[in-house]
Parts: sequence; C-alpha cells; structure tokens
Amino acid sequence: MRNESYYNRVTRVNELKLSTNLFDMNVLSLFDGMSCGQIALERAGIKVDNYFASEIKKHAIETTQLHYPNTIQLGDVTKIKASDLPKIDLLIGGSPCQDFSQVNIERKGLKGSKSNLFFEYYRLLKELKPKYFLLENVIMLPEHFATLTRYMETYPFETCGSLVSAAYRKRLFWTNIGSYYNDLLGFRHCNIPQPKNKKIYLKDIITDGYVNVKKSDALLTKRENYSNIKRVLKRHNKLPLGTIIYNDETYTINDKIRNFNHIELERLHNIPEGYTKHLSINKAHDLIGDGWTVDIIVHIFSFIDKSF
Repeated sequence: MRNESYYNRVTRVNELKLSTNLFDMNVLSLFDGMSCGQIALERAGIKVDNYFASEIKKHAIETTQLHYPNTIQLGDVTKIKASDLPKIDLLIGGSPCQDFSQVNIERKGLKGSKSNLFFEYYRLLKELKPKYFLLENVIMLPEHFATLTRYMETYPFETCGSLVSAAYRKRLFWTNIGSYYNDLLGFRHCNIPQPKNKKIYLKDIITDGYVNVKKSDALLTKRENYSNIKRVLKRHNKLPLGTIIYNDETYTINDKIRNFNHIELERLHNIPEGYTKHLSINKAHDLIGDGWTVDIIVHIFSFIDKSF
C-alpha cells in the first residue's frame, strides 16, 4: 500500500464506496501512527468494515500493515479529499502536539508548523460529518485549550493514562462519544466517567531489574544511552528525563542500568506484546512515545453504540 500512487489509492477507495452498505462501520484515522486506534477498536469489541489511515512515517505504516494488512493507507492528510471517501462513521486522530507541549519553550499553538495540522482534522470533520469523532492532544496553555474547544464545539474529556497503565500520560479528548451535559450558555461538555484505576505499577511491567519510582513520568521518543544517563546522574545527582531500570534495589550507577526494552515499552501503554519486535528499540520508542495509551481509548470506545 505505501508504494501506491495517490490516484491508485483513490481508485480503490471509490470501489469500496460502491460496495459499502448502510450497516458498514467505516473509520478514518488521521495521524494514525502504528494504529493504536485499531488496537483499541478490536479490544473494545467494535467490528470495523473499512479502516482508512493517514500516515506518512514509513516504519509506522509498516508496523500497521504487519498487524492489520487490510488497512487502507491514504498517505498525507493534506491530500485527502472527503469526496474520495465513503461515508465515515468514526473519525479519530491525535494531531501533532509539539507546538502545544509544555517541553516546547515557544509553544506557538495552532500557529506552529506542526500543530496547525489540526486544521486538516477539522476540515475533514466538517466535510465528512461522521456520527462519532475523537480528537486527542496534550495538556496545553489555557488560550490554546479554549481555541481548540471552540473549534470542536465541546469541552474535552481529560484523563491520565496512569489509571490503566504504569505511565503518567495526561491527555485531552474532544469527542461526541458518551454522555454529555450543556452548561448555562448551552455549550457542550463531555461527561465520560474516569476509567477504573487498575493500579498497575512499573514494578509490575518490567521483565527484570529494579525501579525506584511507581510510575514512568515520561517516555522519550528518542532513547537515551547508558553513557548519557550516567553522565547526567554524576553531574547533576538527579535522573534525566525518562525512567531508569537498575540491576537491583541498591540502584547505583556503578551497576548496569538501562532503559525500557520492547516488551516493557509495549506493556507501558497497553500495546500487545510483540507488536514492535520487528523494529529497532529506537523506532519502537518513537512510535509508542507518539502513540496512545490504548486502554484509555478502549474506555472511550466502550460508550459507542455497538449495534452498528
């Protein structure tokens, strides 16, 4: 799929449009990554007839096609036309967060070159008019929050991945899935309840070694090496960003220390074990770091009407 021309992809989609009936569940996932949305739909027991994905990162597409070979890859989001697609029932996506993120000093919001891709999601939302939508992004400045909320016409569901995993990952989800209420001005507020706390800790998900924190506070998209970790520890007497796994409870830098391995990365965000084993550890960090905490999405999807 990734080598097909856009024309050929559109031709295939048009063929699907002709065969689509009223009872098909069609999903369009923008900024799909390695398809955490597809994992969540499967885990939530929601049958999907056609899953369209927009993604440009090569190793993300390869990972998706390895596990979900029927995925219809559409490529660059800016080139997708609503008129080329069949009726879409669920539109999902996490538009780039870099210009909203707290680790970005400039924080240009929607004026940033990456986070302004939100407008591609918004364009397709308005053109396709799906029954359900879900937009994810990070905790952000109040003015950026207000702007996105105004565009999405609903206050988001705010939660943290630590409720269902061993990692802190606070996120916002603008969605029309689940219950809601209107405030005195008539503005919509998402009213999805918080997921049950599964009380999963780092010690529960590591394959060996010892950790001196209960939860992972950050997952880097670029893996730090041992020498850099030791240098930071020696110079500043504190942990670098990310989680360190020690040999044992003495947790001294004179012993072997390491970052997460593939299985631990996957367990950290509810990814099926072995999902990224074909990738280098750096590429696995990259995809999982950019992805979703899957069981949070499963929780949200549990409020979708499954009689589709």
